Amino acid sequence: MLKKNDIGPQAYRDAMAKFAGHVHVLTTDGPGGLRGATVTAACSVSDAPPIVLVCLNRENRKNEAFIVNGNFALNTLGAKHEALATAISGLTRLPLEERFALGSWDKISTGAPTLVDAVAVFDCELVDTKDLATHRVLFGKVTGLRIGDNLKPLIYHDRGYTLL
Repeated sequence: MLKKNDIGPQAYRDAMAKFAGHVHVLTTDGPGGLRGATVTAACSVSDAPPIVLVCLNRENRKNEAFIVNGNFALNTLGAKHEALATAISGLTRLPLEERFALGSWDKISTGAPTLVDAVAVFDCELVDTKDLATHRVLFGKVTGLRIGDNLKPLIYHDRGYTLL
């Protein structure tokens, strides 16, 4: 007989730390202001039409900018982007402008900042959201795409950055 056990938040976070995830910087700009977040919870939903999803902590009020702006760019990072990933995450406590100054940015189709030398960029129009527990899932229709150089991916595993 199977036995259920109590799964506390810390035990769950410890188990999730064993997941290896590709690191991305999620960006937006528009009436809600400039915003960036470092994320690993992102994936493809569909290729026809092209749709991606990203999970964001909805308890952080600054993440409302993604909803207000109605756009986001999912910028997939390479090994050389570790300092950018750390800065955008807020761990360095740099002001927003200094965080973004660590990268070279342009715009493709939605107005969201896109990282010029990213492994890949998915520029998206926000088409739906779903709130569940502490997080909000953003669904974006890809309206602009850029494939960069074949860089070694930046991976987050066991609470630290690593390379394949």
